[in-house]
Amino acid sequence: MADRPDVVETGGTAGGLDQIAQLDLDRLDRRGYPEAVFCEGKTADQVGRIATALADQRQVSLFTRVREEHVQAIHAVLPDAAYDATARIVAWPPTPPEPTGGPVLVLAAGTSDLPVAQEALLTARYLGRHAELVVDVGVAGLHRILAQVPRLRAASAIVVAAGMDGALPSVVAGLVAAPVVAVPTSVGYGAAFEGLAALLTMLNACAPGVAVVNIDNGYGAGHLAAQIAAP
Repeated sequence: MADRPDVVETGGTAGGLDQIAQLDLDRLDRRGYPEAVFCEGKTADQVGRIATALADQRQVSLFTRVREEHVQAIHAVLPDAAYDATARIVAWPPTPPEPTGGPVLVLAAGTSDLPVAQEALLTARYLGRHAELVVDVGVAGLHRILAQVPRLRAASAIVVAAGMDGALPSVVAGLVAAPVVAVPTSVGYGAAFEGLAALLTMLNACAPGVAVVNIDNGYGAGHLAAQIAAP
């Protein structure tokens, strides 16, 4: 097992080495999109070992929810990997592939939603789509989203990151023909229940064509948008 490049091991019990990961290196061929590495809960050593296993692979590698020690471990193996502190993403190779398919537009209802929106944006870009970001277009100032209608209607898929009341995806879906990927964020005061209120609002959207991902799941939202906008 230790000789396989897709199996990462670390020191364990007296019986041998314990596996920490089995990388799905065939996922790109099977699904058209590579596996990402969710780093939250992993040690820097584990992330560094996974980065070493991915170094020779000819595919995009995304490391999500990284901490500073993860970034250092990845850069020790992949020194030119791109790091975005807002999105908490490390990407390698550092330059996104040439975009294909339709455009993806990512909306952040407020500046506080920007980390999740940025995660969605970079995910869509590194999965091969042309993606742009629009910030601070929440429903508290409806004129701000209405001013973006021409850009909204030019998109093949739209990601909406919103906390608080989570109302923006339903508004956007009523203005466009493209599918809307709603991602609730854990932004808001106590009754927002760390994104649960926004999640329930989005699940109850009165406008059809809204798909909802989990709270703060910018990666999942960007991935789904990239699939929708595929050529």
